[in-house]
Amino acid sequence: MSETYGSVEWISGGKPVSGLEIRELECFLALSEELHFGRAAERLYVSQSRVSQLLRALEGRIGARLLDRTSRRVRLTPLGERFLADLRPAYDALSGAVEGARGAARGVTGVLRVGFQGAADERVMAALAAVRERHPGCEPETVEIPMADPFGAVRDGEVDAAIVCLPVEEPDLVLGPVFSRQPQTLVVRAGHRLAKRGRGRGRERGPGPGAVDAEELADCPLVAPSDPAPRYWREFMAPPVTPGGRPIPRGPRVRTLQEGLTAVAAGRGGMLLCAPTAAYHGRRDITPLPVAGLPDSMLGLVWRRGGETARIRALRRAVDEECGAAASSGRPAPLRRPVVDHGEALLAEEVAGLR
Repeated sequence: MSETYGSVEWISGGKPVSGLEIRELECFLALSEELHFGRAAERLYVSQSRVSQLLRALEGRIGARLLDRTSRRVRLTPLGERFLADLRPAYDALSGAVEGARGAARGVTGVLRVGFQGAADERVMAALAAVRERHPGCEPETVEIPMADPFGAVRDGEVDAAIVCLPVEEPDLVLGPVFSRQPQTLVVRAGHRLAKRGRGRGRERGPGPGAVDAEELADCPLVAPSDPAPRYWREFMAPPVTPGGRPIPRGPRVRTLQEGLTAVAAGRGGMLLCAPTAAYHGRRDITPLPVAGLPDSMLGLVWRRGGETARIRALRRAVDEECGAAASSGRPAPLRRPVVDHGEALLAEEVAGLR
């Protein structure tokens, strides 16, 4: 954006802020996320001295310090935190307006690469088909992303956006539509004691026929995603403790869903999945068991902050329309796996018939 605009005249409280440089705002946003002048400089492709200069200029316009910095740390001042909360949505709106105008000028064209994990929600596939139908010059492609790195493909630009399991707490990513609330399911080896006991369990003796109480996870090692998945995300996929505070044994760390299912089939632990994923990947050597007492899983569409394009907006609208009913009703949607060709998951032609 800075290359396009240079400086603008902002209106604040009825008074113009003349000559405000967009780059000053970008510098502050980068510093507020990195809290490190060197990393902010690398992100903006400028020198550290230029970062300091831009920050001083912005603070001079405001008349107060936005960041406290010493030789050991950088942190936002209370005013800086307030300014960040006000600035972020305004900056994103400005970025979106510019990209929207660019997209309208040239139309929604090109390849739209969308990441997914394990299996794609059928409504998401319908949304991709809707994008193709409405914008013939845009070609959606789906790419499977590993469980061990749910956000890396988006962050590195390998995909334009991704459908990921929540939670998402990444400051450099935008969380768009949230949908597909689904109960969690524990998958265990077919001969596991929970699987044997679950088949005979009655409703009067537990949370439901065949159901596992979340407290029973204290006796079942959980297979978990490996690094570089963020810790908070790994701990949602494989909680370290039960809701009552009992520690849950750690099972093997895996990179992909298939690695996890293989570990489960080998008796190395259980794995928590959303119910449709567990059903989609059903196999004779694995038994799915509903879990009572855990929060439902949900899916969301994410993309790079400041990187929203006309293609992403078209996808967001389609996901809103196709998945809105799932988000409001809480009903899980069936899953479909895209056709895989030469290592990439490509959108199957017959998906257009879903709508």
